[in-house]
Amino acid sequence: MSATRIRRFGAVLAAAAGGTSILLFTRPSIAGNDRGPSPDLVRSQIKNSKAVVPSRVVQESALIAANNSNPLDILVIGGGATGCGVALDAATRGLRVGLVEREDFSSGTSSRSTKLIHGGVRYLEKAVFNLDYGQLKLVFHALEERKQVIKNAPHLSNALPCMTPCFDWFEVVYYWVGLKMYDLVAGRHLLHLSRYYSAQESAELFPTLAMKAKDRSLKGAVVYYDGQMNDSRLNVGLALTAALAGAAVLNHAEVISLIKDEASNRIIGARIRNNLSGKEFDTYAKVVVNAAGPFCDSVRKLADQNVQPMICPSSGVHIVLPDYYSPEGMGLIVPKTKDGRVVFMLPWLGRTVAGTTDSDTVITLLPEPHEDEIQFILDAISDYLNVKVRRTDVLSAWSGIRPLAMDPSAKNTESISRDHVVCEDFPGLVTITGGKWTTYRSMAEDAVNAAIKSGKLNPSNGCLTQNLRLVGGDGWDPSSFTVLAQQYVRMKRTYGGKFVPGVMDTAVAKHLSHAYGIMAEQVAIIAQNEGLGKRLAHGYPFLEAEVAYCARNEYCESAVDFVARRCRLAFLDTDAAGRALPRIIEIMATEHKWDKSRRKQELQKAKEFLETFKSSKNKQFHDGKHK
Repeated sequence: MSATRIRRFGAVLAAAAGGTSILLFTRPSIAGNDRGPSPDLVRSQIKNSKAVVPSRVVQESALIAANNSNPLDILVIGGGATGCGVALDAATRGLRVGLVEREDFSSGTSSRSTKLIHGGVRYLEKAVFNLDYGQLKLVFHALEERKQVIKNAPHLSNALPCMTPCFDWFEVVYYWVGLKMYDLVAGRHLLHLSRYYSAQESAELFPTLAMKAKDRSLKGAVVYYDGQMNDSRLNVGLALTAALAGAAVLNHAEVISLIKDEASNRIIGARIRNNLSGKEFDTYAKVVVNAAGPFCDSVRKLADQNVQPMICPSSGVHIVLPDYYSPEGMGLIVPKTKDGRVVFMLPWLGRTVAGTTDSDTVITLLPEPHEDEIQFILDAISDYLNVKVRRTDVLSAWSGIRPLAMDPSAKNTESISRDHVVCEDFPGLVTITGGKWTTYRSMAEDAVNAAIKSGKLNPSNGCLTQNLRLVGGDGWDPSSFTVLAQQYVRMKRTYGGKFVPGVMDTAVAKHLSHAYGIMAEQVAIIAQNEGLGKRLAHGYPFLEAEVAYCARNEYCESAVDFVARRCRLAFLDTDAAGRALPRIIEIMATEHKWDKSRRKQELQKAKEFLETFKSSKNKQFHDGKHK
């Protein structure tokens, strides 16, 4: 499709919106010679609560239009936090950008994180005791980026107090001094000051905390602050913001080979397969950025089968427990378990998430937690709680792969980096990997800088992402949910087929406000006007209207996309997610015009996906001590 036809297609869509106030973004062709939209236009577009991202058809057409004589500036491979961050950074610099993701945005490591936006207390400890300035720089940098993430996505992230219990007076002094140093290093990026609480105060703040552990009495606790986020919603927000900024983003699109220039042997594009339609096409770019996380070596091997691996994969397992395990608004950090690992217990979306383990693993698309890792977490937290910790309480358990990186250009590989690595070990292919969620923005900035140098690109401006609110965040504040609660109702279909009004209760209003920011009113309108106001699962605030909204506006293309990444039901309660699947598929089938065969396929795939989340009901186990 030509550049002119793409513009006309956008105009037709805008006209189809008729008298509505919805604004469809008609991006200048990313394959043309013109620059992208101006920074002011980009910012106004992202701020607009009525803005709609370009459709999949428009995005795919734009990628196809990027031919050898009119290539993209940058093609990004990988739709995780880093890849979407690269696309957003590059697009807001006025570069012509495309992004493809084999599965869904945040389908890998980025949706299976600790949910913390942290500076790295452990790195500070290493920096002090090992006199390691490199570790100290990591902490400085992460603390700066931590504050930035919360500022740029206020609806999806927040400061969270974390309690470290102390069972002797040496621990009180040690952790108090250490966390005061953490405050000091944070400087102007500090969230809140840490402080000491007595044993009695600690018990009041965290009622399930044991007053005795391992025959020692609680002496008190030190509480410090880190950030917390809804990771996959934040990742999807990055993808949508990049699309509004002019990037052509396409999920369920897999790179099957790289295109080389025969004369220069430089990578100049990729062969891409649309995994939904089976259609294949070529996309050309001046630089290809490999941001495939744990799979970045697979992409590098497309350029050179004999390339030296740079990923050392590590498995992190987390479990979700009922809300009564931890109070709302207070986390628990156990800095040293019996084998020296850190274990935490944090309130998250109305439940309690606990973890994590850190062990060697193999790279796979759907990693599964091992039973011994789940038991390790249960054992570790049971030592610090006054409630019985039961395996039967595990609502969901999942595993994520951390792509710990080794720099292939380094002289030795003794030290695996906890920082990120940017390299170009094949002309035209820039790889960015390692690092952590907290620093995704600066990782993306480094990768775009390297791509500009590699391709001799000509951006119209510098990096803007340091002060760029993501879609839904501009104009949002913590009281925004009250508008939803006061102005909208939820029309629910009864078993008899009638629609009856329901209250947009506080739990639902807060959920919508935090998940979608200022876009939440669009979801509320669907719930009210289209009779999709019923909850998808008992005890959870997710609405049927969200399925329709995400299918229309968030590139949600499968049942798994919704249940795992758009709402978090798979992670919060695997069995509740299974019960919600038929209705989710019914709504998505209406939105995407699925036939019976596709519906059946979606149900089967979603069930297989949920089986990898080891809740108590879909995993056979021996109770042991956790009865």
